[in-house]
Amino acid sequence: MIRVLQLGLGPLGRMIVEQIHRSGTGIVAAAIDPDSMMRGKRLSDVTTDYGPVNPTILGTIEEIDSESAFDAAIVSTSSSLAACRPTFERLLARGMAVVSTCEELLFPWLRHRDLAGELDDLARSTGGRLLGTGVNPGFLMDTLPVAATAVCANVRGVLIERVQDATTRRIPFQKKIGAGLTPAEFSRRVADQSLRHVGLGESLHFVAHYLGLKPDAWSESIEPVLAEKPVAWTMGTIPPGNAIGVHQSAQGMRNGREVIRLEFIAAIGQPDPHDRVRIDAEPPIDLVLRGGVHGDLATVNIVVNALPCLIDAAPGLHTMATIRPVHARSLTNRPVGGRPAAHILS
Repeated sequence: MIRVLQLGLGPLGRMIVEQIHRSGTGIVAAAIDPDSMMRGKRLSDVTTDYGPVNPTILGTIEEIDSESAFDAAIVSTSSSLAACRPTFERLLARGMAVVSTCEELLFPWLRHRDLAGELDDLARSTGGRLLGTGVNPGFLMDTLPVAATAVCANVRGVLIERVQDATTRRIPFQKKIGAGLTPAEFSRRVADQSLRHVGLGESLHFVAHYLGLKPDAWSESIEPVLAEKPVAWTMGTIPPGNAIGVHQSAQGMRNGREVIRLEFIAAIGQPDPHDRVRIDAEPPIDLVLRGGVHGDLATVNIVVNALPCLIDAAPGLHTMATIRPVHARSLTNRPVGGRPAAHILS
């Protein structure tokens, strides 16, 4: 049973706490959130399923008596690697295995090469482990496409699409994609970088690195998806002409030819949601997940499922391609009375 320290108790963090217990992966032995409204409460006050331990929520890492009581930590606080740096350094200094939803950590060598090297050196010297993952980035637009090429030869190009109906996503995500904003407000938010899907460039470079398609030039673009008629959503009604979401693209060029393209669309009421990977190779691959993958549920599950895989890995800074394959375990096929359940094929 893995003893987990959870850092960050926003909507995603609370779902992670619940899934750790429901999946049988471990026990949340301590939890931290700097929000004064959280501090001093019990996990039972903010979650519906918190496991056999019901710790008091702390405000800082410094309030923990001994990090040695934990096998791993989950950090779900910020998309920025620079913002997470002090937390990662504190945990790695104690030799902990750390899984984080920090989007820039998926492939930190893109924007933070020096910091990535420092974190790797620290982890190796203390026996710590560090991994950035999630559903996107972390799986659908990077790990899955790379894994799909296992049956291919001579990969020439990759096209990856993620189209989401954001209606069922949590409110912070809907606000993150600009739902409800006027075009002018959307543009201002893009300009100050408070509105964007973080991690698209990291996903592109993850794919490029592992498939040998390193681009000599790459670019990103972002624009609003505008309502053509009134659109009802959680916060009211979005009038025609206002944003219902975001369309973001990234492309990698090599010798004047596009070798990788990522298309990300997330909008309230978006029709035909799906995830798709098309690989120009021998044989070609066209993989489509109809309806798309629910981002919140998938992020929670992949973070929890990655815990034992990271603990088993060698010390250092990892990616989803350097740990053993992350997978789920059936809750209905656990041993009963000390004996394994009957195999489905027996």
